[in-house]
Amino acid sequence: MKKELLLASALTASLGLANVAEAASMSMAGSINIGVTGDDGDGTATATQSAVQDAHLSVSISETTDGGVQLSTGFTVVNEGSASANPSGLTLTFTDGSSLDLIEGGSAYAGAIASIPAASGQQGVSNTTANNAPTDLDWASTQDAVGFDWGSAADFGGVSGLTVGVSAGFGDGSNTAQTATVENTYSIGATYATDAGDTAITIGGGIISASSDNATANNNMADSMAVSIAATTGDLTIGAGYSNGSGLIASTEGAAANELDSVAYLEAGASYVSGDMTFTVSMVSSEGDDNALQGSTTTSDSLETVSASVDYTVASGVTATFGYTDQTTSDEDVNDPGASGSSWYIGAGISF
Repeated sequence: MKKELLLASALTASLGLANVAEAASMSMAGSINIGVTGDDGDGTATATQSAVQDAHLSVSISETTDGGVQLSTGFTVVNEGSASANPSGLTLTFTDGSSLDLIEGGSAYAGAIASIPAASGQQGVSNTTANNAPTDLDWASTQDAVGFDWGSAADFGGVSGLTVGVSAGFGDGSNTAQTATVENTYSIGATYATDAGDTAITIGGGIISASSDNATANNNMADSMAVSIAATTGDLTIGAGYSNGSGLIASTEGAAANELDSVAYLEAGASYVSGDMTFTVSMVSSEGDDNALQGSTTTSDSLETVSASVDYTVASGVTATFGYTDQTTSDEDVNDPGASGSSWYIGAGISF
């Protein structure tokens, strides 16, 4: 409680909001996944099995001023089994329903993407690989912590079902020759939700441009466009998304960089709910040309996955899961058996 009081006082002082209560409200949420995963890689002689014990615990803190503006933040205590003290940024939610994220606000590009069904489970073929094909629809989402992400209320501009977002980040790179650090980022996004008879449809997309401090690269840190659509009819949900663009590849911020060109990422999935069971199938097809700085090649890296899962609700907050993934990768147009193969998972997830 003492820490909560100190944080609430700090927020009040830094924002100059005298009407914020002295003790902010706090809540916790967490989950743990316990199970077994099997990995049968094409580049190994025998399959392997291993235990899965992943935990997550986070703390949310919020309070509302007398004027109706909600202030919220939080921090992660445990992330996938490892101790963590990663604090969130600050979010202001206004009385009209709009919101403003400050410090690590994220990007409007990523926030506008419609939710596409994806198979659950902790399975996945893992191995060291030079394959740099993107693994997420919002692969280009990058932004310095100093910035903002503003999201409108519903029905923006009088258009029923429309929400829009704008974000920006402002870095201070040192103009290096070989490493990559994000500098200034600008992105916009929009989501439109409507009904077509008995079907609820959500369409979302965004554009992002992020510069880099790299003085020799042909590419920005990231330039991308993403679009997505999801439709729900009764217990059935289907969705798909596509993104393209170019960027820089760095394993960590400030690490030696390569260029990534001609990205084409496609994701699709479907889920069906029957009583306490949810059946999901999903796929990913991704490719991109990775080059040395100022390089130019015609060969590409690629990733193809097909996944399926069955989730069964055992009790409130307790879900049993069986998941399966088949994965094929190539590096410079050559099959990469070390990162190809199949994987399964069986386990339980408990959340609160």
